[in-house]
Amino acid sequence: MSVLLTFPGQGSQRAGMLADLPEHPAVAAVLAEAADVLQMPPAGMDTAARLQSTVWVQLCLLTAGVAMARCLAAEGGRADAVAGLSIGAYAAAVSADVLSFPDALRLVRLRGELMEQAYPSGYGMTAILGMERMRLEPLVAQIHTPQTPVYLANFNAPAQIVIAGSVPAMEAVATLALAAGAQAAKRVAIHVPSHCALLDDAAAELGKAMADIAVSPPRQRYFSASHARELRDPRRIVDDLARNMAVPVRWHETMLLAYANGARVIIEAPPGDVLTRLAQPVFADGIAVAADRTRVDSLAAIMRRGQP
Repeated sequence: MSVLLTFPGQGSQRAGMLADLPEHPAVAAVLAEAADVLQMPPAGMDTAARLQSTVWVQLCLLTAGVAMARCLAAEGGRADAVAGLSIGAYAAAVSADVLSFPDALRLVRLRGELMEQAYPSGYGMTAILGMERMRLEPLVAQIHTPQTPVYLANFNAPAQIVIAGSVPAMEAVATLALAAGAQAAKRVAIHVPSHCALLDDAAAELGKAMADIAVSPPRQRYFSASHARELRDPRRIVDDLARNMAVPVRWHETMLLAYANGARVIIEAPPGDVLTRLAQPVFADGIAVAADRTRVDSLAAIMRRGQP
């Protein structure tokens, strides 16, 4: 395995992200399929106003990821493995043919609705930069109470960790972290407390909805960022998708796993380049490229060169 296709999570979205996708028949087909299922034209999905909603952010990220994967495949850019951060895991599962795109759209819409209903305001996520887990974890424990919940949520890199919880609790942790030497504390463009126990009930509800979804074995290697391991059983993948909103993201470990399994070409689906920047230190002797606003023929050529 040498080519890994990655799919970003919330926080990477931007207005017009679907319009910025390549002009390609495969992209047009995915956008048309999404419009049919969601009863919304593509131009109405990714407006700045619409992207204030967790539901539409997640639907747009799913659509953009699947569109790029199918566009690259149509041009001979075959990935050997896939991995997605948070909502990106759904695009990874569709790209690996574990579940259909229409089913994924319906599940992701429900996922976003459950998350918004559970925490309509007053919660979110904050990235703490320049501080490792062993130093940050005691600060989180110092602030966390039932009244001021806050959790470690995303382990993106050794010194880039995202916390999730109530706004006052995150602000308190950020203040302590900066005083203790963290480089920065930045709110992420996510309005719900993802990847922590606060979403246990929502994850359980989503799991019920997934029970009867038709699934197939993955056609590409599927790396779970929740477990930092490869999953092959399609029912385990679907269970992982249902639960991933309520468990931490082990992204750095997942990239180390991909590297250990031979990945040397990493292509990040749109939008943005967050995962590419996170991959570069791990894949220093490989190639990490963001597909966003990069020529499709160039990306496909890079992927073909990476094939064993």
